[in-house]
Amino acid sequence: MERREEGRDWAYRVDPYGFERPEDFDYASYEAFFSRYLVVLTRRAIKWSKLLKGNNSIQKSLKVKRYIRKGIPNEHRALIWMIVSGAQANMEQNPGYYHSLLEGEKNDKLVEAIKTDMNRTFPDNVKFRKTADPCLQHVLYNVLVAYGHHNKAVGYCQGMNFIAGYLILITKNEEESFWLLDALIGRILPDYYSPVMLGLKTDQEVLGELVKMKVPAVAELMERHGVMWTLVVSRWFICLFIDILPVETVFRIWDCLFYEGSKIIFRVALTLIKQNQAFILEATNFPDICDKFKQITKGTFVTECHSFMQKIFTDPGSLSMATVNKLRETCREKILSQG
Repeated sequence: MERREEGRDWAYRVDPYGFERPEDFDYASYEAFFSRYLVVLTRRAIKWSKLLKGNNSIQKSLKVKRYIRKGIPNEHRALIWMIVSGAQANMEQNPGYYHSLLEGEKNDKLVEAIKTDMNRTFPDNVKFRKTADPCLQHVLYNVLVAYGHHNKAVGYCQGMNFIAGYLILITKNEEESFWLLDALIGRILPDYYSPVMLGLKTDQEVLGELVKMKVPAVAELMERHGVMWTLVVSRWFICLFIDILPVETVFRIWDCLFYEGSKIIFRVALTLIKQNQAFILEATNFPDICDKFKQITKGTFVTECHSFMQKIFTDPGSLSMATVNKLRETCREKILSQG
């Protein structure tokens, strides 16, 4: 009996994706949320099964977009991500390419950089430990080495290990994770991971401009205290909210990111700032502001992923890709002119 209790206790302490829950994890409020969310998941799973009708294909449509915004059930997630991101088509058009990258000649410097980061990737996840069987570290290493040789302009930089790790947890497939990583880094997140990270710097500035338009009081506070956006949001962008927001919430964000593109990141960031405007405005100095930005990514608002995802499409108001691209143009020019 004691043995079973221990097993149950361990199951509680580790979430379904293999992450150990922190010491201060609020089990009571999580269980209350999850019992409600389970009803939603069950309903969505039935709708998705009807939509797919046993086929492994799907056409982009308003209905599919609506379904994705309401969450993709885990059993269909890898398939849908692969199709809507274009990764599936790329994989089918390049049979054997992934394995040829692994078998080809290696750049020692790149391999060394990836090896160095292996043990730093999700030390709190039991599936990534050396003792795990199978150990996902090997899979992660392969995906990153292959990608570094596929996209030599990017190679490898920190942050990519976490993104690839999350992809592996969903796809449970090396080659699919590689092609999804390619969709994210090559197409969805323009120039985030190149050596000068111009796309990343640009998008942080774009967020600053959007906050000026939509939450001006917070923009004014940041300016008054000389807080640069990069100090408080760079990890939101680089890690796509990994280790910032709860795991399930991150996957729900990624559902939309693969379908709708990078403007989803701005929707999430604006929602976090707008919802917590009064709290942020209590800050009276530079370190205080930085601390408030750490606080706003915790608590029930972000844990309750279903209602959170509804909010990201209502709270920030209209946000077209045209607006984002226009702002990107002016922010990029500004950054380049500053040298």
